[in-house]
Amino acid sequence: MTMNEVYAAIEPARDEIDRLEGPTVLEFGSPWCGYCRAAQPLLASAFADHPRVRHIKIADGSGRPLGRSFKVKLWPTLVFLSNDREIARLVRTGDASAIRRALAQIDVTK
Repeated sequence: MTMNEVYAAIEPARDEIDRLEGPTVLEFGSPWCGYCRAAQPLLASAFADHPRVRHIKIADGSGRPLGRSFKVKLWPTLVFLSNDREIARLVRTGDASAIRRALAQIDVTK
């Protein structure tokens, strides 16, 4: 698996996310968000060392159910899951090392 470059056209249902096994990062944001665009090189760099982590990029917005179920308020919000359990969360991070640390927490078999 590699980092997704494109936001999902249709957001997955929460129960689908809750059934995922293994390490997963949910990235909530928007293609027009400046913070989200600025985070992309940091994410790409961090994900390069964690190829087995699933990355789901979700276009969020007012009234979008998946983002609300994760209580997303600002973009980008990165939710780091391991076997459907939230392990870490980063909001508007500009720090690639923080992303790497969170990835290391969920990618324990690396």
